[in-house]
Amino acid sequence: MAGQQTVSLKVSGMSCMHCKAAVQEALTGVAGVKSAEVNLDQGKATVTFDPEVATVDKMREAVKQSGFEVI
Repeated sequence: MAGQQTVSLKVSGMSCMHCKAAVQEALTGVAGVKSAEVNLDQGKATVTFDPEVATVDKMREAVKQSGFEVI
């Protein structure tokens, strides 16, 4: 077990609390993601994850599927 890593992702398109919730739900749904803290005002998500299971590409795809984009 290598532990965990944290990454900050810039997310475009979020404008309300519903958007924030959708992005947070998408990120926490990725296997290996331990937590996701979405900051609506800054337009970013801070994600703690297991790098042996989750990848940034998987997170990016999950955000895209929820209707937003990691930039």
